[in-house]
Amino acid sequence: MNGIFFCNKCGAQNAAGAQFCNRCGAPTSPAPGVPPAAPPNAILSSPALPYAAPPPPYAAVAPVVGVGYGGFWIRVVAAIIDAIILRVVAAPVGIIFGGLGLAGMMSGVPHVGLRLFGGGVTFIVLIFGSWLYGALMESSPYQATVGKMIFGMKVTDLYGNRISFGRATGRHFAKWLSGMVFCVGFIMVGFTERKQGLHDLLAGTLVRRS
Repeated sequence: MNGIFFCNKCGAQNAAGAQFCNRCGAPTSPAPGVPPAAPPNAILSSPALPYAAPPPPYAAVAPVVGVGYGGFWIRVVAAIIDAIILRVVAAPVGIIFGGLGLAGMMSGVPHVGLRLFGGGVTFIVLIFGSWLYGALMESSPYQATVGKMIFGMKVTDLYGNRISFGRATGRHFAKWLSGMVFCVGFIMVGFTERKQGLHDLLAGTLVRRS
């Protein structure tokens, strides 16, 4: 009888009419022209089946967006703008007492004490005005004085949160320490990793720039 069949045990090809497999010797009951079913491991290794890649051994991490900080020179310019604003606000006090002194001089009344008093009042207005201006603005929703806002800067704590009025007050008066010994505390802004001056380190604050 013509034809071939495949061994049901090992899958070897045998001539039609063979009683035993020519490879494994097992008795045969041939089914001509029909190949045996593929072994299970052949299905797993078949390239035609879709392959699902195993999950990565680690969780994907979103990239961290870099944080910008206000540098030394840009903060100097912002401080000059704030000083001009304070002088404009305090100028009327000086004008008033200066006018009184001038009037006293013209009328022959001693005016030296009045002028000194006027200068002292102006100085006090500048001291308290700069404190309230800086502390109120930096603890407000703006988180910055006008000079800092112009350059897109904000004063935050170390975690990027809005600071309280008390911390803003401490930061303001800590600037007096930064101004001692040739303003080394301010110069530190140009050399520290997160652009912190001595007053920022003492108050635990950052000056971030968007």
